[in-house]
Amino acid sequence: MSVSEQATPQGGEKPLEQVESVVIRFCGDSGDGMQLAGTQFTNVSAAFGNDVSTLPDFPAEIRAPAGSLAGVSGFQLCFSSHDIFTPGDEVDTLVAMNPAALKTNLRDLKRGGTLIANDDAFEKSNLGKAHYDHNPLDDEETVAPYHLHRVPMTRLTRDSVEGLGLSQREADRCKNFFALGLVYWLYDRDATPTEDWVRAKFGKNPSLVEANLRALKAGYNYGYSTEAFTVHYQVSPAKLPPGRYRKITGNEALAFGLATAAKLADTELFYGGYPITPASDILHELSRLKNFGVKTFQAEDEIAAITSVIGAAFGGSLAVTASSGPGIALKGEGIGLGVMTELPLVIVNVQRGGPSTGLPTKTEQSDLFLTYFGRNGDCPIPVLAAQSPGDCFEMAQEALRLAVDFMTPVFLLTDGYIANGAEPWRIPNVDELRPIKVQHPADVNGNGDGFLPYKRDERLVRPWAIPGTPGLEHRLGGLEKADPTGNVSYDPDNHEHMTKVRQEKVDGIAQAIPEQDVFGPEDGELLVVSWGGTYGAVRTAVENAQRNGQSVAHCHLRYINPFPRNLEDILRSYRRVLVPELNSGQLRLILRAKFLVDAQGYNKVKGKPFLVTELTEEINKMLQS
Repeated sequence: MSVSEQATPQGGEKPLEQVESVVIRFCGDSGDGMQLAGTQFTNVSAAFGNDVSTLPDFPAEIRAPAGSLAGVSGFQLCFSSHDIFTPGDEVDTLVAMNPAALKTNLRDLKRGGTLIANDDAFEKSNLGKAHYDHNPLDDEETVAPYHLHRVPMTRLTRDSVEGLGLSQREADRCKNFFALGLVYWLYDRDATPTEDWVRAKFGKNPSLVEANLRALKAGYNYGYSTEAFTVHYQVSPAKLPPGRYRKITGNEALAFGLATAAKLADTELFYGGYPITPASDILHELSRLKNFGVKTFQAEDEIAAITSVIGAAFGGSLAVTASSGPGIALKGEGIGLGVMTELPLVIVNVQRGGPSTGLPTKTEQSDLFLTYFGRNGDCPIPVLAAQSPGDCFEMAQEALRLAVDFMTPVFLLTDGYIANGAEPWRIPNVDELRPIKVQHPADVNGNGDGFLPYKRDERLVRPWAIPGTPGLEHRLGGLEKADPTGNVSYDPDNHEHMTKVRQEKVDGIAQAIPEQDVFGPEDGELLVVSWGGTYGAVRTAVENAQRNGQSVAHCHLRYINPFPRNLEDILRSYRRVLVPELNSGQLRLILRAKFLVDAQGYNKVKGKPFLVTELTEEINKMLQS
């Protein structure tokens, strides 16, 4: 948090300092409403015009034991007066609602940062659950590096809602709004959007509306009136490109992108899915879009989900399913059926920590091998990867466009960081959207043999015939197809031929996607190659290196299979290649195998995104070697 200027106070007003960017983290029990508080602060900051990036972090359990270290839920956001790409490395202001939240998050608060603790929660029982043998707020050595504010939030919240007839439990559930109001004052935020949200959310229960609004105002007034806070801060609006903006998460953007693709193609969208963290919100969002020609189906399991989508594609719909690693594994045989039948469909993989159930609520990039190779036989599938929450809107359309244009299943990769994170997104004009052309044959294309379902065009793409169309009767299945009749064939030469054709068709997609661009010099000492949700941290680290005069460029891949046709030339234009990944080195291994370049990996598998400082250190190390 860099201070640029300080306003002169008038009367009893406290000084207001201008700062360029701020990182805040709310943390407490999973029932303390930290995700709600963080989301509301994000909405208010986005409405004000700041650039915003968020990192929700919550436990896998629906309700972990109260006060336990495993039950801590956090929400970090960075809001800024200039372009940002990450939710920040160090935290400027930490709001800790109990001892467990303090213990698991204090290490991320920068020296000199603001620590706001709910003093009422630091009692013997909660201290024991967090494995403290004393109150850390009384430990001078622990709190000396920070500006500590011990706020009796629980008591003050109860006082603010007194007389409304709420139970003590109901009153205590309002303390997240007390904390939110306090931080609104600290950073000079207008609470009006949150007040409007409260009235809309709890409108049927006037006492809850009044309670939350009172708690919000009490927190704001506490900051204004108490002598403990001697200054507050203001972050000016960011100079974003002109347009109409809204805050959007990756899962929201993906759902909107899929629905938009259906409208562009003038075709019904069918989504078949089974609930799984962190992909479930895609189903939730799409289920709200029935008026836009979207049909959603919550299947009984992952196998039913993928096969329903194959059936929808056979029937002529734009067909999509989504899951995370364990669900994608279960869909494997069905995805192979989609490849064999060469039907257009999209499989979204919102990656999380693995293997098995792994870390359901934490982010990772460890499913790249699964999407490349996770099926029996030679089973090629195009793979795309979104780079940010807003980019999910465009890449959802691109995935469906390639699926339809090339009659193939397509993988679209996101991850928990992108799916749950949020940023300001400029709503595009309709004329900026690329059309999606859906064509179905209307007559027989054979020569006396009837319809030939595997007769291909110059791109090796077969026709997408709608079942029931007179003269286009045909059958599809998982057994190998004779070229071009589609009849079952066990002929070894035909099998080899069809295997190669399927691969050549996917390889040919390289001619239909953009060439890869590079941020920075076209040649030089070091090229940093990234994909997926690591985009923001890598771009920021590379920008910092370039400002320091270092010869570093950034190549971020959104098309991973096939790679852009100019990628090999780019890789060979630099002395060293660094591939940071939130896995054990999967893209690095593929690049080394395909292009025989000496790519080096920098890998992190902790369920957390990269810090910019981590990447900066690795870049410096590579340049010095």
